Amino acid sequence: MLPTLPFDPSHVLINGTWRATAATLPLINPSDGTTLCQIANSTADDVDAAVTAAHRAREGDWGRMTALDRGRCLTRLGQHVLDHVDLLAKLEALDVGKPLAQARADAIALARYCEFYGGAADKVHGETIPYLDGYTVYTLREPHGVTGHIVPWNYPMQIIGRSVGAALAMGNACVLKPAEDACLTALMFAHLAQKAGFPDGALNVVPGLGAQAGDALARHPGIHHLSFTGSVQTGQAVQQAAGENVVPVTLELGGKSPQIVFDDADLDQALPFLVNAGLQNAGQTCSAASRILVQSAVFDDVASRMAEAYRAKVIGPATENPDIGPLISRKQKDRVTAFLEAAGTTPLLAETPLPDTLPEQGAYVQPKLFGPIAPDHSLAQDEIFGPVQVLIPFDTEADAVRIANGTAYGLVAGVWTQNGARQMRLAKALRCGQVFINNYGAGGGVELPFGGIGKSGHGREKGFEALYGFSTLKTVAARHG
Repeated sequence: MLPTLPFDPSHVLINGTWRATAATLPLINPSDGTTLCQIANSTADDVDAAVTAAHRAREGDWGRMTALDRGRCLTRLGQHVLDHVDLLAKLEALDVGKPLAQARADAIALARYCEFYGGAADKVHGETIPYLDGYTVYTLREPHGVTGHIVPWNYPMQIIGRSVGAALAMGNACVLKPAEDACLTALMFAHLAQKAGFPDGALNVVPGLGAQAGDALARHPGIHHLSFTGSVQTGQAVQQAAGENVVPVTLELGGKSPQIVFDDADLDQALPFLVNAGLQNAGQTCSAASRILVQSAVFDDVASRMAEAYRAKVIGPATENPDIGPLISRKQKDRVTAFLEAAGTTPLLAETPLPDTLPEQGAYVQPKLFGPIAPDHSLAQDEIFGPVQVLIPFDTEADAVRIANGTAYGLVAGVWTQNGARQMRLAKALRCGQVFINNYGAGGGVELPFGGIGKSGHGREKGFEALYGFSTLKTVAARHG
């Protein structure tokens, strides 16, 4: 059952006012298939009103606010998030199907983003540039103006924190379009922003269908910068739509991230990362370690250990806090199931048992570990976005680099070895946005720039790089003698 909320989830937030839309959509609990509530199905008119409100905020109280006071707003917002961690976690578990412990960690991460960007808001500086005699030249970092944020359903809180948090810190006014499958924590975040003292219109939220509200936001001529996280196909469409108005876009798209295990790796240390980085959030993670590359000498050992871990995992409804919850929807379940059916006779190392007591209408998929498979196998090339991992053997360091770089993606990679020189060689050789050595994910890494290359997208979020991305650089050249 949905907890009592301090707002109507079927409403949008525009210019500080919660208001109804012409139509609504059902929000489904993926753990059991029941309807949680109705949410707004925003139209192009709703999006236009939100963009207009954001422009007014930029021209008004929000635009005149100092960086120091913007930071204080974000810091207060972070405290409000911490004060409501349990409610946020419950909403995310019901909405996304994420186990409660993982949802709680996401809520704490959201607070951390607010704290980080609250502290950073008044610390983004320009610089002076030595130039000709008689000139003083300096640069200014200024907000784009109004930024659009199209956020997916797999990590709503974390992605709101790293994109909206950074944009607000720089003084942009934001229009947020959360995914129609998971928008409750986005709405709760907006409510808390109001409590934290953000002026009306600084943050506007318009839930709805991507093909309707998302498309309207991407095409809107009043947007100055767009942030999108999601699939490659949708990202391409968003970038093309934004391109009509020559609007810069930050894209964080898919991944087929490898973890590379050499024969000198500490397997006891590596094992939890090898498994959990692929199964967290039921594998619905852009940076999921879906490919495990293992040096031949330790392949059987790694395969045996991972298979045992798979068989020990517990699947269940999100609010029961299992190891693995359902996928986001029946539609996503059908998509992942189609990949598994196409795998045919691919060697299966292990699978996690599905309890007989699972709700029949829940979107559950049995986690599966395949291997050994060839690097060009479809399971090793396509982003499945489900609880599926593959093991790929390799012999030499050169083989490992070739296989790791052998997809269209380039988001994250992990390297497990005690050889320091090899660590440095692979850090340079791997084509991706982040490399983790003897770890994977670095605990979330709010401070660590994140983004990919190739079909994983472009631009960077997290850390100070996100602040640079949500600002534009102005050069001032003053001649004075």
